Amino acid sequence: MKKLFFLLAMIACVAVHAQKLESMQWFNEPDQWVVNNKVLTMQVTPKSDYWRVTHGFTIGDAPFLYTERGGSFEAKVKITGNYTTQYDQACLMLYIDKENYVKAGIEYVDGTPKLSVVVTHGPSDWSVMAPNRAVPYIWIRAMHVQNAVMVFYSFDDKEYVLMRDCYMPEETPIKVGLMGACPQGDGFEAKFENFSIKHIPSPRN
Repeated sequence: MKKLFFLLAMIACVAVHAQKLESMQWFNEPDQWVVNNKVLTMQVTPKSDYWRVTHGFTIGDAPFLYTERGGSFEAKVKITGNYTTQYDQACLMLYIDKENYVKAGIEYVDGTPKLSVVVTHGPSDWSVMAPNRAVPYIWIRAMHVQNAVMVFYSFDDKEYVLMRDCYMPEETPIKVGLMGACPQGDGFEAKFENFSIKHIPSPRN
């Protein structure tokens, strides 16, 4: 807990660096996407997702625009989606390889948008929670420090709430970026704004 307080205090002292979307790379590039005024808008590929083993299936074909980072860092983005079909999702994703990744954002579940995190180390697991208000958009922040990832959400980019704290190997390059998935539907529009990445100091032992 002391390490978490240290990290949150230090974040305020580090300059934020906007990530140039035009310099990032696609994995599973969608048919339709555009970057305009530092905003990525994509038409999410139908019948696409990232998931492994649990419930008896594995898939890894959803569009993912990423850059690569190492060490300790914070990534943050504002997410908006025109969700219409069960499991439509727009996420911030940290990806090492097909067996190790974390995706966090909004997922359309049982008729309403929910806060969602999938953690995969071999098999995938999923945690989901209902926000306490309507969510036309959401801010997601992920901090990778040592061998952990802490994921937060915010409605205003000011007050952030921890939604998941999970394992992620350290000293390994991580692909960090923007992902949309549509496992059951025919696609939808997802928008990502104000994507930024910054280095953060590791906590003292």
